[in-house]
Amino acid sequence: MIKFPNDFIWGTATSAYQIEGAHDANGKGPSIWDSFCTIPNRIKNNENGNIAIDHYHKYKEDVALLKSQGFKAYRFSISWARIMPEGKGKVNEEGIQFYSNLIDELLKNDIVPWVTLYHWDLPLALEMENDGWLKPDIVDVFEEYAKLCFERFGDRVKNWITINEPWVVAILGYGQGVFAPGRVSNTEPYLAAHHLILAHAKAVKLYKTSFKHQKGFIGITNNCDWREPFTDKPADIEAAERALLFFLGWFADPIYFGDYPQVMKDRLGDRLPKFTDEEKELIKNSSDFFGLNHYTTMYAAEDDHSGKKSSVYGNGGISEDQDVILSQDKNWPLTAFNWAVVPWGCYNLLEWISKRYHNPDIYITENGFACNDKLENGEVNDLERLDYYRQYLEACNKAIKDGINLKGYFAWSLFDNFEWASGFSVRFGINYIDYKTLKRIPKASALWFKKIITNKGW
Repeated sequence: MIKFPNDFIWGTATSAYQIEGAHDANGKGPSIWDSFCTIPNRIKNNENGNIAIDHYHKYKEDVALLKSQGFKAYRFSISWARIMPEGKGKVNEEGIQFYSNLIDELLKNDIVPWVTLYHWDLPLALEMENDGWLKPDIVDVFEEYAKLCFERFGDRVKNWITINEPWVVAILGYGQGVFAPGRVSNTEPYLAAHHLILAHAKAVKLYKTSFKHQKGFIGITNNCDWREPFTDKPADIEAAERALLFFLGWFADPIYFGDYPQVMKDRLGDRLPKFTDEEKELIKNSSDFFGLNHYTTMYAAEDDHSGKKSSVYGNGGISEDQDVILSQDKNWPLTAFNWAVVPWGCYNLLEWISKRYHNPDIYITENGFACNDKLENGEVNDLERLDYYRQYLEACNKAIKDGINLKGYFAWSLFDNFEWASGFSVRFGINYIDYKTLKRIPKASALWFKKIITNKGW
């Protein structure tokens, strides 16, 4: 029987723009995603999160669903533009009240809130007037926003995540242009990432000094796919390691060691910003835990410049900077996003993190399966998703038994929702959403989670 520790944290997760809707209600300002979705052909079917699943008005119903399914923790993000419409300056008290009510509702139902300060929805004014994450003043602006959140919610919130997946912000937002704000560059991702890291660290320092009486803990969540060497040749082994360092080490190395990986410095030269000695001290050890979002695995091979290209989209960074070719095994099952289902890759990544960063406490803050669920006779039997969760949690269980400090797991996502550039075309949720009526319908995976949370395993 698969059993997890008694104190293992079971949760599920969402983000503000993907579920809240009410995009201009009660004083909320526009975010870069509100703007990006108005550009034709950026989002599948030209959809947007204006209504999403209307969590803003249905949060009590959603918390009741959470409780009924046995979850003990809920990770959600705050829409910066909902509480500070211009990103700085004037505070929108109605936005503050919404999150205060949500937090109270969670606590009333014995669900612990895990709050993410930034899940990609930068207030549009900061992008238009200050170039968003490209200018150094964003660091101080983020600190002020974090301070407001600590002041207003920190008496009840004890689990904070500063930034969700800064890699996505940097690469997809400022490199490939497929996510908001939609910029394309081979230099801006490294600059945006630099400021994201500093903003995280400065918010943490503020929390650890001015708000230490709140007795909470705070960290950052990074995303990473496992990179398995394509062969046992030294060149492919080095390529896989290099790919991980350009993906996860890019953000985790500064936070645990105080600086970027040496391989990035060597390859990027002046395109990689430099931390001052003071900044290195600021960022080093600036996370109480290792937040990890993980979904899939790819093979990594040395690019010998013979003209062969990666057979899968994306490679964890700017491809020409890494000299890595990625591929998938044709026998691996695929999700609706064409992400391969490779549970042993999850174990390998946890092991790599544990070894490289000296066995930190790890929380998997996202893990899930996208598919095209269909409602049949009022039910969704998402057996593929169930199989995915079973296999990945078995890998997690093995990691714990082998001494890796994995402390919690958050399933992505609580609901089907607006899936960024893919709109509403794919479904990640353990609860089905009828997008016409916005009715919530539990899937088989939600019912399974209730059983394993109750039994602490299966």
